[in-house]
This record gives sequence, C-alpha cells and structure tokens, in this order.
Amino acid sequence: MANLASIYKKQGRWKEAEELNVQVMETRKRVLGAEHSDTLTSMNNLALTWKRQGRGAEAFNLMGDCKQLRTKTLGIEHPDTISSSTILTRWQTEKLDIDVSAADKAA
Repeated sequence: MANLASIYKKQGRWKEAEELNVQVMETRKRVLGAEHSDTLTSMNNLALTWKRQGRGAEAFNLMGDCKQLRTKTLGIEHPDTISSSTILTRWQTEKLDIDVSAADKAA
C-alpha cells in the first residue's frame, strides 16, 4: 500500500495518496507500534503529502511529532532524524519568507 501511495503522489493523485498513507500509518502503528521506524516513515510520508495539499500547519505539526519520535528512538544523528529536522527547518523558513512578504505588502 505504501508503494501505491507513492505512485499516486508521483501521478499527482494527492487525495488517493493521502488516504493510503493514513491507512499505512495507522496499520503500522497498530501492528508495529507508534515508535517503530516504519511507522515513523509513514508519518513522514503523510506529512509530506499534507504539505503538498496545502495543509501546511497540519503537515508541520505531524513532521514535528515524527522528528521528536525519531530523535527518541533513532537518535539525533540518524539520517532519518536529520531528514525530518531538515524538512522542518525548510518549512519554517518558507513560512518566515511568506510572513515577511505579507508584512512588506502591508507596509
């Protein structure tokens, strides 16, 4: 199912990708546990899908949870933890750029 969700994302079929990503994440949570690395990969993928759908706040919060759990379970220097951290930093920078642009237009 995760592979099919990835294919849907590549095809721009974001709603179908989201539905499958949610199913995969919930199934992995139930079967493997909330802190299993595969569950966290599913969480990461869902956050990326939400971001692409324009659901930035939800994506940011989910990616923050993913980074926190990855730090706890995998360690701060693990490549997956670094990836989640890098994504969060990029998204935060994008938001700051948007906020600064909006403030410039208001002035």
